[in-house]
Order: sequence, then structure tokens, then C-alpha cells
Amino acid sequence: MYIRTLAPSDAESYRALRLQSLQQHPEAFLSSYESEVKLSTETTRIKLDPSDGHFTLGAFLDGEQRLAGMATLFRESRPKIQHKAHVYAVYVDPDARKHGTGRALMLELIARAKAAPGLELLTLTVTSNNVPAKRLYESLGFIRYGTEPKAMKLGSEYLDEDLMVLML
Repeated sequence: MYIRTLAPSDAESYRALRLQSLQQHPEAFLSSYESEVKLSTETTRIKLDPSDGHFTLGAFLDGEQRLAGMATLFRESRPKIQHKAHVYAVYVDPDARKHGTGRALMLELIARAKAAPGLELLTLTVTSNNVPAKRLYESLGFIRYGTEPKAMKLGSEYLDEDLMVLML
């Protein structure tokens, strides 16, 4: 497995994996397949352009042949809250699960966050019933500090989200 920051040139493979994630697990993401399938590859290229405040990591199998996982970090830019960053869009292809791909992505993301000057904490949200993801985050030191009831509505079903934080 190889992990690196995704670049605009990865837009097509990222977009394919992102759309797959939204189709297979609509309950895990605030965005929807229907809204993101309309976005152009050029829009994805722009979103993947890393900056001081955000980046998306990709986990590749078979050298750099197949994107199998992803995780995005977004750091706040306003002075009063720039000590915080948020983890978004974590997903691992089902074929790459149970091989440490998610853990490796998150460990790399955490290591980069710790190296960022002035960054003190990471936050994330996870659907309350997503037990495997919650176990992973807890094993990495994230703690649940609250639950947002009815955080998401998928059709007629409401889903709660757990709010988690990792002090760096």
C-alpha cells in the first residue's frame, strides 16, 4: 500500500471512488450521489488542489495503480479557530477493508496534522450506527464528545451522528 496526497491529476480516479462511496454508503456522507455525479471532473480537479489548509490523502494498492481509500483534512482559516481541523470523506473500497487501509490513511493524516504549526485538534463526525468506523477512530485516540440527534435525513429515516475529537 502506498499513501500520498492526491493532486488534480488524480481527479478521475478520486471521482470514481467518491461516487462509489456515495452509492454504496449514502448514510455515511452528507453529500449525495445525485448531487456529486453532476459535478465535472474539472470541479474535482480544483477540489483536489492541496493548500496549507486542506488536502486529501489517497491509499493506493498495486503500487500506484488503484485508488482504494481516501481521507480529507480541512483546517479552519479564521484566527480564532485555526487551531482546529476537520476530517471528512473517509472511505475505503470494500476490497481493501480489513487490511489496515483505513488505519494507515488516518495515521498518515494524524501525523501530518501533528506536524502543522499551531494545529491542536482534529474533529470528525460519524454516523452513530457505523460501529467499524467508530472503533477505528477510538483506537486512534478520538473521543466522542456528543451526539447530534437526527443529524441527517435519508429518505424518511433519520440518522444520528457522533461528534469526535482528537487532541494533538
